Amino acid sequence: MILSKSFPFVPWCRCLLGKSTLYGTLTCQGVSSDGIPEIIASEGFVVSEITKKSLLVSCPRENASTKFLAPHTTFCRIHPKSVTCLDISSGGGLGVSTSADGTMKIWQAANGEIRRFLAGHVYDVNCCRFFPSGIVVLSGGMDAQLKVWSAEDARCAATFQGHRAGILDTAVVDRGRNVVSSSRDGTARLWDCGKSACLGVVADCGSPVNGIAVGEADNSLNLGSPEKTPSEREVGTEGKLLLLAREDKKLQGVGLQSRQPVFLFVGSDAFNCCAFLSSIYLLGGTQDGNIYQLDVRNTKTPVRIVHRSGAPVFSLLPYKDGFIASQGDGSCFIMQQDLDHVVELTGPDCDPVYKVAVWEKQIYTCCRDSIVRKYQLSDL
Repeated sequence: MILSKSFPFVPWCRCLLGKSTLYGTLTCQGVSSDGIPEIIASEGFVVSEITKKSLLVSCPRENASTKFLAPHTTFCRIHPKSVTCLDISSGGGLGVSTSADGTMKIWQAANGEIRRFLAGHVYDVNCCRFFPSGIVVLSGGMDAQLKVWSAEDARCAATFQGHRAGILDTAVVDRGRNVVSSSRDGTARLWDCGKSACLGVVADCGSPVNGIAVGEADNSLNLGSPEKTPSEREVGTEGKLLLLAREDKKLQGVGLQSRQPVFLFVGSDAFNCCAFLSSIYLLGGTQDGNIYQLDVRNTKTPVRIVHRSGAPVFSLLPYKDGFIASQGDGSCFIMQQDLDHVVELTGPDCDPVYKVAVWEKQIYTCCRDSIVRKYQLSDL
């Protein structure tokens, strides 16, 4: 059953900054013989298409609607404490996650069964992700170390050292011969995985870099020229833009190969995360709940600002023709690029959702309540 009592909600149609908010409630009046909840909405809203896992709420006056989707499966035994980061392998078979309990684990994406413990970092592990191969993991920790792991035998294949403070995020360049890391020390560094060596400091911001993303830049964008000939160990950096979500309220673009600044956008608060929607459109999420969409061809004025609550935006992920966002108030939603539809992923209540990962029609989230949730979009 989706709802057991009156459930307040805010429709997506008033999520744009500067517009007034419409509030409503959904009330469950019981369950039918086939297990379908019987739900009514407050005045001005209509609830329909009710199943065991989803329901549609519409606001005819605003010509808007939102689908609420319950988890298909929940994994409660992967970690006993807050799950701070996760990723799913390229084949969809494995998951990797880190936790406030100090552990990093690899598990079966189908059932949450733990397969490997990745032990070697000192202190907390802040971030983890699979390489495109799906059998190698990259992690960064508070010990200022970046590590490469075999998902098959849990062996640490390489350790990169050079940051002076904890690593906050990572990105893989193309197939993974090079990777990028960002740190509390204010720098973003490019690494050669084959030799476990730093190829250079791509950016030195003077402020913690909370999140990064690497993507193809639009041909019209001038990424600058490198001051010296790039190392032959540098592979796949040409034509790439590095996004930096900075603690000092700035979202910055830097040419990955040139190391030259491309743009600098000042937001309303610290940027926690960033993502590419395309080679033209970018996203940045802030501590005060704003999601900025920028056009790389003119970053002075945002294309739009989405603001659903004042809770921090912790995760942004492109998905089909839109994106998935998670926030510190437990909300996690899929927004289409044309704003005509939103899917709300329910379950976490008010616990922050720290990270989202996707494989085909399956969405995985990790939360402060220690639960990994798996959503099946085919349930819609």
